[in-house]
Amino acid sequence: MSPVPTAEWHPERAGFTLIEVLATIAFIAVSLGAIGSLFATSTRGVRSIEQHLSLVETFRLVLANLPARDKIDAGRLTGETLSHRWQIDFAPYRGGGLANLPDSPFIPQSVFVRVQSPSGATFNAEMIRLTIKPQSKPAQ
Repeated sequence: MSPVPTAEWHPERAGFTLIEVLATIAFIAVSLGAIGSLFATSTRGVRSIEQHLSLVETFRLVLANLPARDKIDAGRLTGETLSHRWQIDFAPYRGGGLANLPDSPFIPQSVFVRVQSPSGATFNAEMIRLTIKPQSKPAQ
């Protein structure tokens, strides 16, 4: 038996062809572009979540410092906390088709809160708050 012929190594034919090099560079460029796009999307998502968290925390801080229930009438409060502007509108509750109970010591009040970040993003919330009815003074 004779040995299987093997290809001889020729130094002038060693290395990569131009097509192989260009294909590798194109693959690397596409991969880096995809990684860059993923990184940019992730950064935007994190920034959006941080902004929303900042708005919600400011909203909670504003609600925690609301005046007492008997000190608030219909109207508007405005202010700024942690560089976030906020506005609270108080109005008598006029929804749900429920009639006020005459013997109830409470009056429902609609509260609309709007918080705006320095970048312009807003967080809005509407809620119902019970306020104590003012006591009528007996006639003398």
